[in-house]
Amino acid sequence: MKKLRVVSLFSGLGGMDLGLLGGFKYLNRNYNKNHITIKYAMDFEKKFCDIYNRNFLHKCHLKNIKYLNSSEVPNHDILIGGFPCQSFSVLAQNPKRLGYKDEKGKLFFEICRILRDKKPRFFIVENVKGILSANKKKAFPLIISEFEKSGYCIRFKLINSVEFGVPQKRERIFIVGFRKITDFNKFKFPNGKTKNNPIPIKKILEKESTIDDHYYFSKKAINGLKNTKNYTSMNKGRHQNINKPCNTVSSHLAKVSLNSTDPVLLINNKYRMFTPKEVARIQSFPENFILSGIKTIDYKALGNAVPPIVMWKLTKEILKLLKN
Repeated sequence: MKKLRVVSLFSGLGGMDLGLLGGFKYLNRNYNKNHITIKYAMDFEKKFCDIYNRNFLHKCHLKNIKYLNSSEVPNHDILIGGFPCQSFSVLAQNPKRLGYKDEKGKLFFEICRILRDKKPRFFIVENVKGILSANKKKAFPLIISEFEKSGYCIRFKLINSVEFGVPQKRERIFIVGFRKITDFNKFKFPNGKTKNNPIPIKKILEKESTIDDHYYFSKKAINGLKNTKNYTSMNKGRHQNINKPCNTVSSHLAKVSLNSTDPVLLINNKYRMFTPKEVARIQSFPENFILSGIKTIDYKALGNAVPPIVMWKLTKEILKLLKN
């Protein structure tokens, strides 16, 4: 069988792409290489493209999808992409969630344009759970309808990464499109196997002796927290139980505080933020994945990423379908 050809849109630092290709190791387990080649990848953030291009042999092009002509896109079998989610996230309260009324929320129409023009056999796209309720629950049916009008039968599922060997409770919607009804009828989403025995955070933490001082919160920040109602409940600035999986890591980690909604650590009576390397592990990136070395960039790129292991599991179901 020839290698399946893939086009990757909104590639980011390459979580979906790495999972699709396979050939990596995570927590002493090998995720074998898939019979797949990526023919084209793009993103509109140069800093993300730079990280991507440090880790893959093929190039991620710096491109705004609104100006991407279909003639520039090679023929392919699978289209993948995590289209911008900020408009749909429940965390996006300032400004309020605008969903498909926001310019970024409209970018999925560009995916539909390329699907109609290039007609790949499959597509896989991902977005936040909040897309289900955005615009008073009107956004998601519109998105599904547009994909169907583009010539595809659609299956979708809310997937929690923690069920697939990822030490993170991360719920995301995965939408899979099929041009052939036979593919649609045969396809099944992968079943998670680690729901009742999840991987704890302590498996991915760096040694405290190696953590730089600037990752720890100051006494002033801690005293400020003690003067709020959040100190006892930790509804915000939630410190994580290292014997359990982590709460969802987001692109806001660069601005994390003890009064924010992002996860933090409390170890040896000291509060600290996760290091970029720890966030990469929480997202199931392998040890040899190269980050930028700039915290703000790495946190944002990792927080927006799809855990490679989840994408690897999903890809296996597509390959199984083709094999059968």
